[in-house]
Amino acid sequence: MKKSVGYTIDLEGDWIMYNHLSKPHGGRLIDRVLVGKMKNKAKETAKELAKIHIDKETSIELGNIGKGVLSPLEGFMVREDYLNVLERKRLTKGLPWTIPILLDVSKEDVKDLKEGDDIALIYNEEIIALMHIEDIYKFDKKEIAEKVFGTTDPLHPGVVKTYNMREILLGGKIDLVEEFITPFQEYALAPSATRSLFKAKGWKTVVGFQTRNIPHKGHECIQKTALSLFDGLFINPLLGRKKKGDFKDEVILDAYKALITNYFPMERVVFGVLQTEMRYAGPREAIHHAIMRKNFGCTHFIVGRDHAGIGDYYPPYAAQEAFAEFPDLGITPVFFPSFYYCSRCLSIVNRKICPHGSEYHLQFSGTKIRQSIVNEGRVPSELIRPEVADVITRWKEPFIEED
Repeated sequence: MKKSVGYTIDLEGDWIMYNHLSKPHGGRLIDRVLVGKMKNKAKETAKELAKIHIDKETSIELGNIGKGVLSPLEGFMVREDYLNVLERKRLTKGLPWTIPILLDVSKEDVKDLKEGDDIALIYNEEIIALMHIEDIYKFDKKEIAEKVFGTTDPLHPGVVKTYNMREILLGGKIDLVEEFITPFQEYALAPSATRSLFKAKGWKTVVGFQTRNIPHKGHECIQKTALSLFDGLFINPLLGRKKKGDFKDEVILDAYKALITNYFPMERVVFGVLQTEMRYAGPREAIHHAIMRKNFGCTHFIVGRDHAGIGDYYPPYAAQEAFAEFPDLGITPVFFPSFYYCSRCLSIVNRKICPHGSEYHLQFSGTKIRQSIVNEGRVPSELIRPEVADVITRWKEPFIEED
């Protein structure tokens, strides 16, 4: 048993029993995690294998593959799946998939490798996974930028990362030897754990909420509106690599703990973090986020204004419109208009229920909140709860300072 925020998790559940929850994407929850004798054998085997060093984000992605967050993927994409995702937004077998999951390596890394070889993937001198190479191929960075992000602008953080990728891609299945351990491990629930937890609570409908920000009152209004419609709410903030100026992971985590503890019925909310990086891919990333929450067991997924967007690269509701392309996604999107505080209504409203002009509206915005903190040292009480504000002000440097 593993204890987390206000609930206990039975880690021995089996998704096959949860016929009222969303089935995993592709029908089967992937498990590529080695344990016991198999893990020990893999470590011994790795000593004799060629080794490729990976970065922190890749080691985290390996954990997501191994634990089924990225089901049905069992490893990094081979060329055929990669090209299908770029062109059709689907895997080769037709299943919806919008973000390429890739392992880039240098020419030097693969000079002595061939398809069929096994390799060890190393981070910080520790064996993270074994990989069976099924494909070694070149790729076009500009094509990824154009297809995935809809732009080749080098100021877009996703494009920057793409252009910094190494020259060659390796595709093939992996076996996870060691999970990357983070300071947030207590809250990094695997899909098997969330499914077991949802079942124990008797939930038949679960709505997932994705965020990369601290919670403001607009978020809270959306979450509680959704919670009034469904059995349970899965608040699942993304912790990992983000852009400069975003809130630090620790601040997001502490802010949500304060909000949930003070303003939510604990028996109807599950809080867990998703360890992965933000790609800022707008509509494509919104679909990707929904697929991952489907694997966690969610039946529904909240999609708000400018989901996974940045700047003005994507129209405000492009992410919501993207779901029309995937009637076979297997998780139902829940769309919300933009909420704001109206000084005439004296409440949080949206354009469907408020008759007043924009001069009365105070918009909820991560950018506005950050500017208020930097310029004024405080956030208007109309925007966030005092307990959340207290969390933010306790941090001398609540923002990420480097990309």
